[in-house]
Amino acid sequence: MVVDAGPGSRMDERQAMVAGLKRHRVIRSPEVERAMLSIPRHIFVPSDMQKSAYRDAPLPIGCGQTISAPHMVAIMLEAAPLCPSMNVLEIGAGSGYNAALLASIVGDGGHVYTVERVPELADRAQEALRRVGMGGIVTVIKGDGSKGAPEHSPYDRIYVTCGAPNLPRPLGEQLAEGGIMLVPEGERYIQVLVEYRKDGGRLVRRKRESVLFVPLIGEYGWPEG
Repeated sequence: MVVDAGPGSRMDERQAMVAGLKRHRVIRSPEVERAMLSIPRHIFVPSDMQKSAYRDAPLPIGCGQTISAPHMVAIMLEAAPLCPSMNVLEIGAGSGYNAALLASIVGDGGHVYTVERVPELADRAQEALRRVGMGGIVTVIKGDGSKGAPEHSPYDRIYVTCGAPNLPRPLGEQLAEGGIMLVPEGERYIQVLVEYRKDGGRLVRRKRESVLFVPLIGEYGWPEG
């Protein structure tokens, strides 16, 4: 795990952010706490948003996309707990911050594949991941996230970080037996976080909390525009 505690690391702000999330029982596990202390969120935030990097709020990252609020990131990490050496798929790389957190937990023995449809964001995410030392654990794929990444499946965990009208069929096929997948489902900008577990080859569905994500654009998501 990379821990950025040097000059300019803003570790005090990171500690305050994590303390607040623990106080509200959003962060409950030591693994998520360590990951969110380890990864410097400001590296993944545009320069004009730097002052707000450790606020518990979503922030614009360009191209009509956002970096999710820290509490939403923590909710998803806690809802589908990770273990070292897992094979993980993320749909919607965005800034790369969530992929860095996933990678910090699965470690060198695991791998995170994150799919981003906007080439500019994919390039920026890749560079930020390299800067925090996660470039070797995370592979950024440019393409339609609603199709997943079948060439690297099956996945122990799948995290969809954009809202879909319903479950994209290819993702269910790419989830490993015993695996967990989280998908925000519903309207274009208001959804319910749905948890899927694969048991005996079938997906067991459970609704969780209401959430708000940018839309999943793609063949098995929303049309562009």
